[in-house]
Amino acid sequence: MKIFHCNHCQQLVFFENIQCVKCGHALAYLPDQVLLASLEPLGDNLWRSPAAEDRTYRLCENYSRENVCNWAVPADDPHPLCQSCRLTRVIPDLDRPGRKEAWYRMEVAKRRLIYTLVNLRLPLANKTDDPERGLAYEFLADPDDPNAPPVLTGHDNGVITINLAEADDAERERRRQQLGEPYRTLLGHFRHEIGHYYWDRLIKDSRRIDDFRHLFGDERLDYSEALKNHYNRAPSADWQEHYISHYASSHPWEDWAETFAHYLHMVDTLETAAAWGLALRPPEANELSLKLGRPEKVPERSFDELIEDWFPVTYVLNTLNRGMGLPDAYPFVLSTPAINKLRFVHETILGYAHEQH
Repeated sequence: MKIFHCNHCQQLVFFENIQCVKCGHALAYLPDQVLLASLEPLGDNLWRSPAAEDRTYRLCENYSRENVCNWAVPADDPHPLCQSCRLTRVIPDLDRPGRKEAWYRMEVAKRRLIYTLVNLRLPLANKTDDPERGLAYEFLADPDDPNAPPVLTGHDNGVITINLAEADDAERERRRQQLGEPYRTLLGHFRHEIGHYYWDRLIKDSRRIDDFRHLFGDERLDYSEALKNHYNRAPSADWQEHYISHYASSHPWEDWAETFAHYLHMVDTLETAAAWGLALRPPEANELSLKLGRPEKVPERSFDELIEDWFPVTYVLNTLNRGMGLPDAYPFVLSTPAINKLRFVHETILGYAHEQH
């Protein structure tokens, strides 16, 4: 994530902010400018920003009415919702206590995901505009009946379902411990499930399928049976030598989704580190400065540059957390096979961007 400043007073502001704490100006993210900007009211829900004085904007309806969004919509766009919110087609029952807060946390995570996907120049149409290949989100809560089946977070033909319980920090931590996972976050769920969507868009029926099977395995393996076996057997002692997570070892589709999510973790974290001017001095005293350029240039970086920058950042993240008495922020070990799979994700995204331009 890049750094943002209020256009009016230059105060540091953050991606989720709706008001500058210094000058009081309203803020909104302008997707067409890739910028969180201050706004000046023009009346009738029309706004102008110093960042784009030749354009006028409306606040997303989920901003002006529901207060769960902070994005703006160009005034000439007839849709009442922003690019991110129009991807959500099912929201929670807002009459139930805590549901609106959970919905807000869902949308925050999704907006961070969309920011990265746009910068990577990946396809991102909604189901209304592209019913066959578009994307839609459904945020669902478990039924009240304890005997009814729970909502399963997952992806099916462009529809991503996220269980609302994942927005509850305590419940998510309980599930993380129950499943023995080192890492489980709401944003991580969004990144993982979008990986399944992009497998359909970028790998399935493409010229990349043979290379995919060489690295990840044959996805034609029975998926249900593979998951059943995964949960019914103890982890193999050597899974870390081949996979980015234990869950990735369950099936090639999950291996891809876990690797794709990890790649997004890396890209976003490195962009943030570079935006803050982070420079690292490893023990050998060779200074390493992060070289990530403007967000729209992310796909143009070589994978070797990205991975070279990534390891020192993870050391800093973990050391800082340990200094605060917290668990490691980055509880992963990247083996050579896992790095090769990350390289494949990088090259797939880069290849798609080049094909489209």
